[in-house]
Amino acid sequence: MRIAVVGTSGSGKSTLAKRLATSLNIPNVELDAINWQAGWRDLNTHDPEEFRRRVSAALDVDAWVSDGNYSGAVGTIVLSRATHIIWLDYDRSVVMRRVVWRSFYRAASGKELWPGTGNRETFVQWFKDPDHPIRWAWRTHEHRRKQYEALIADPRSAWLKIVRLRHPREANDILTRL
Repeated sequence: MRIAVVGTSGSGKSTLAKRLATSLNIPNVELDAINWQAGWRDLNTHDPEEFRRRVSAALDVDAWVSDGNYSGAVGTIVLSRATHIIWLDYDRSVVMRRVVWRSFYRAASGKELWPGTGNRETFVQWFKDPDHPIRWAWRTHEHRRKQYEALIADPRSAWLKIVRLRHPREANDILTRL
């Protein structure tokens, strides 16, 4: 089983992917952890070839659970290797509540987001960074929905098993649904 967990920022992709990977005893591939380097330098922008190389290497196993919304070459790599897609298609109110709470916790705790990067969220970022996760989630929510609706409708995706979750409680029985 190769499962790609997708959905807008703050929907709970990483949490669900970790839970699935643990339950299935398969590797968890967090695309953000591969992408984000020290000092908030992202490979997707600064070294896309290296990002693709690292993602390809991480997914070059028989089974995995990944989480992330990367388009372009990395998105193609993930989707071409996936057998299942779990789409967290939650209402904007659910997503915003989650992303605000997550951002508050991260800023208050000072916890490093990806080990070894030194990247930590701060309250100052909420106001200074136009791509802060709270703003990003608000701005991209509808775009993500349209993006994944198109993926589902695309005949080239017919071989994928797609599970669309519309409320967090539906994730409770996800292993049964797979």
